Amino acid sequence: MERLDKYLVGIIAGILLPFVFGWLYIDQMNLWYAISSFGIKSMAGVLGKLTIVALFPDMALIFLLYTLELWRAAKGVIIGMFPYILAAIWISI
Repeated sequence: MERLDKYLVGIIAGILLPFVFGWLYIDQMNLWYAISSFGIKSMAGVLGKLTIVALFPDMALIFLLYTLELWRAAKGVIIGMFPYILAAIWISI
């Protein structure tokens, strides 16, 4: 477990997990048509909320890493969440 307790592992997981979860969410909810037909600017509120929903798996991962006492990896996940948080704020404005 010590080899997984690295900042880089957490950052990569923190960046990839919301992307994959958001893509699967859009695919399962059939939002591709709405995004392509209405455009991103008219769907800003929905995409901002979708970005925040995509962060839920990261929060669960942080909880799991804290439970396993992998402190550096958990901090890396938090760092990896920041681009998504900034994107959600930027899209919502």
